[in-house]
Amino acid sequence: MTTQTSLKQGKSIKKEEEPFVSVLTPAYNGEEFLRECIESVLKQDYDNWEYVLVNNKSTDSTLEIIKEYAALDSRIRIHNNEEFLPQMENLNHAFRQISPESKYCKVVHADDWLFPECLSRMVEVAEEYPSVGIVSAYRLDGNKVELDGLPYPSNFNSGREIARKYLLYGFSKFGSPSSLLIRSELIRKREKMYDESFLSSDTGACLDLLKESDFGFVHQVLTYTRLHENSVTNTLAEESFASIHGELAFQLKYGPYFLTEEEYKRRLSQKVNLFYILLARNFVDEKSISKFREQIKILEELEIPFKTGWFFKNLVRELFLQFFKLFGFELKKADK
Repeated sequence: MTTQTSLKQGKSIKKEEEPFVSVLTPAYNGEEFLRECIESVLKQDYDNWEYVLVNNKSTDSTLEIIKEYAALDSRIRIHNNEEFLPQMENLNHAFRQISPESKYCKVVHADDWLFPECLSRMVEVAEEYPSVGIVSAYRLDGNKVELDGLPYPSNFNSGREIARKYLLYGFSKFGSPSSLLIRSELIRKREKMYDESFLSSDTGACLDLLKESDFGFVHQVLTYTRLHENSVTNTLAEESFASIHGELAFQLKYGPYFLTEEEYKRRLSQKVNLFYILLARNFVDEKSISKFREQIKILEELEIPFKTGWFFKNLVRELFLQFFKLFGFELKKADK
């Protein structure tokens, strides 16, 4: 894979030469924000697309909203699931609904939306660099612009280098599925895009794609990710364990491929140590044996032996930290 820098000045895709894009929205009870999402697709300055909306047995007015828009634009296609599917299973099922004719796939979740230039700018980069399998861009995450980009004005980086930066330093250029354009042939090659055993497996899917493709980036804010109560994990503890579950799984699966043996062992050890810190901290905070057992099952699933000594070492540390926090607070009260 050769090193490349940026798009040629003034290069753009003529309307009659636009590659066909499958835009995909999996929806479950999404009535609150779905209209805004669909409208953002209709407002694209790119015309050659289909829009597949996958209704996952919604019990609100999601299906009625989808039907309303499908009656207005023939490019909108509805797929109704025969049965309700859990989140990651539904995403994999949704990917199987894209057209066999599509060259690219653009996911937009039902509570997110796309800026008008999203498809045209992302496709432009993918067309300029045929080895690119994933295209990302800056995103508006609530009211903050986020994601680690490439050095301006570069639109291209090798897949291996992007994967190494994530595994070694945690630099994420992927965001959520709504942030990405993916080459459809890479999706069709896989029976499942996502590992269905944990929620953060979209990052793992990106790492898997980068084993055989490169990475493109657009230096614009092209997508919006909505932050609201129903879009995030219920508790910080659950969110942390979902995250560390994914990070451990990615190190085990992709570390040996992208990292040297020394780098792999070091990073895996760091992630395992972080797991024990979180485990001890959560045990001190929650005081729940059932939660503790549930969390150590993560290690069992990943075939990592549970080390009692590591847990008790971190438990003692967390107890001391809690004691000194409480002691310091009492001293401050006494001074007053």
